[in-house]
Amino acid sequence: MQSSAYGASLSGGAFDLENFLKQPQTILRCLSWLFSIVVFATITAEGYVNQVTKEETKCMFNENDSACSYAVGIGVLAFLACVVFLVLDAYFPQISNAKERKYIVTGDLGFSAVWTFLWFICFCVLANQWSKTTNLSVPGDAARAAIAFSFFSIITWGLLSYFALGRYRQGVGEFDQEYRDPANDHSAPYPSSSPPGYQQSPFSQGQEQPGEYQPPTY
Repeated sequence: MQSSAYGASLSGGAFDLENFLKQPQTILRCLSWLFSIVVFATITAEGYVNQVTKEETKCMFNENDSACSYAVGIGVLAFLACVVFLVLDAYFPQISNAKERKYIVTGDLGFSAVWTFLWFICFCVLANQWSKTTNLSVPGDAARAAIAFSFFSIITWGLLSYFALGRYRQGVGEFDQEYRDPANDHSAPYPSSSPPGYQQSPFSQGQEQPGEYQPPTY
C-alpha cells in the first residue's frame, strides 16, 4: 500500500499551520489573491471617468468598457478561486482518499493554467488600450498599477501551475510504481513446490488402478 499520494500522507494528518504558511503554494496563492484585489479594486474605484463635456462615464483604457469589464471579471474570479484553493490546501493532508486528492490537484492544475493564459490576455489588452489612450484626465497611476499587477499575476499563476503539475506527477508516479491491479497479477497464489517436510500419502503409491469388474465364480 502506498504511503503517500500527491504530496501528502495517504493516512491523513493533522493541520500544521506553520508548515502550511511556509509552503510555496500558500505564498503564491496569497500573492495572487492580493494582485487580483489590486486589479479589480483599482479599476472599479478609479477606472471609469467622464469627460467635462459628457455625463456618461467611460473606461480609462481608451474608453473601452470591454477592457475594464474583462479585467474586473478576471480579478474577481481569481480572488474567489484563491480563497477556495487556500481552504482546499489546508484540508488536503486530512483527505485519505487518493481519488479525491487527484480531483483537487487536477482542478488546481487546470484552473491555474487557464488563469495564467487569461491574465496574459488581460495584460496585453490593458497595455494596448492604454497606449492608445489620449484622454489626459484619466488617473495614470491607477491604470499603470492595473497593468503592472496583471503582469505579476501571470507569474504567480504560472508558478501555481508548475507546482500543481509537480503534485500531479508525484501522485501518478507513486501509483504506477507501487500499485498492482489484482486482475492483471498472474503470479501463482501458492508456491509451485511442496513445502519442506511434506510427504505424499502412503496410500497413493500402493494403490493400483481398479480393473474391470468380474463377477464371483461359484
